[in-house]
Amino acid sequence: MKNIKAIIHLLSLLTIITLIFQSCRSDKKQEEPAKEAFMLTDTMLAKLGFDEVTTKVLLSEVKLSGKVTANEDKVAKVFPRVDGNIEKLNVQLGDYVKQGQVLAIIRSRQVAEMDNQLSMALSNLQIARKNLGVEEELFKSGLEPERNVVNARQEVQKAESELKRVNETMKIYDIGKEATYQIKSPISGFLIEKNAVQGMDFNIENIDNFFTISDLSDIWVLADVYETDINKVKVGYQCDITTLADPDRKIKGKIDKIFNVLDPESRVMKVRIRLPNPDYTLKPQMFAIVRVYHEEPQSMLAIPAKAVIFDKSKQWVMVFKDRKHIETRQVNIFKTVGDYAYIASGLNAGEKIISNQQLLVYDALND
Repeated sequence: MKNIKAIIHLLSLLTIITLIFQSCRSDKKQEEPAKEAFMLTDTMLAKLGFDEVTTKVLLSEVKLSGKVTANEDKVAKVFPRVDGNIEKLNVQLGDYVKQGQVLAIIRSRQVAEMDNQLSMALSNLQIARKNLGVEEELFKSGLEPERNVVNARQEVQKAESELKRVNETMKIYDIGKEATYQIKSPISGFLIEKNAVQGMDFNIENIDNFFTISDLSDIWVLADVYETDINKVKVGYQCDITTLADPDRKIKGKIDKIFNVLDPESRVMKVRIRLPNPDYTLKPQMFAIVRVYHEEPQSMLAIPAKAVIFDKSKQWVMVFKDRKHIETRQVNIFKTVGDYAYIASGLNAGEKIISNQQLLVYDALND
């Protein structure tokens, strides 16, 4: 009997303790403040970028591999003009040179012969003029016929013509002192090829160009097009070009020439994109990825591709109404081409979306 009373007493105590505990929890819940509604601050709002859902012509792309090359219209190959020896070399591969800059000084036996020809031409002219003066004096004195004066004048004219010829030749060769001549750059640009070594003897009959100079302020990208894609590229089509050196940088361009022949070995056709290169970041022989865009005969809703958030294996967009009303909305992407994502479902034309720094808002709303 005493055991039963003890058990009843214990159960009563447990019931009282449980009621007290639940009462405390209820009080705590009542004390917790209500969660405030989300609202963008002025600082956060200033960081965001916005775009509108619009209808755009559907684009498709062809991905091509290519290579950066020098603009062939702005390339100069420099050859030696006479046989000789490279006495001094003033430039190295990759140097920037200005038009008229001396690239090398050549010592040559042929130049020495030209120098001798100049001395002889000057001497012959002096003699011819002196003889003319003598003949004119004798003619005035009646001691010589006029025919001798005419002949003397012809000799002066011949000597003057020979001196002019020698001077023009020496001007072409930029002949300097001591049987040397200078090789100068015909244009301003970068030295992209060098086949000359100081001290080298050479014969112009079996020598390649000494230097190749290119103005790299604008360059070409030559891309390979396989037979299956030939009908997908045309002059004027817009392109995005990226390089291995800077894969995050998209360079805008367009096809300006199609080489309508296929390489017999690789079975590809070349297309050319001409690009400005004022900062010289694009360099010859760089590999490039070229994405060529062409229009399809239909339109779809589109938004900037950068506005799409991928999370939890789904795609989301932040739809903005005002700073207090922002919706995290799931969307279905038909495809992404270039800078735009085409929407299959989830958005309506004219809706405003956050397209820059949208992750800040997404994290704040979905934590």
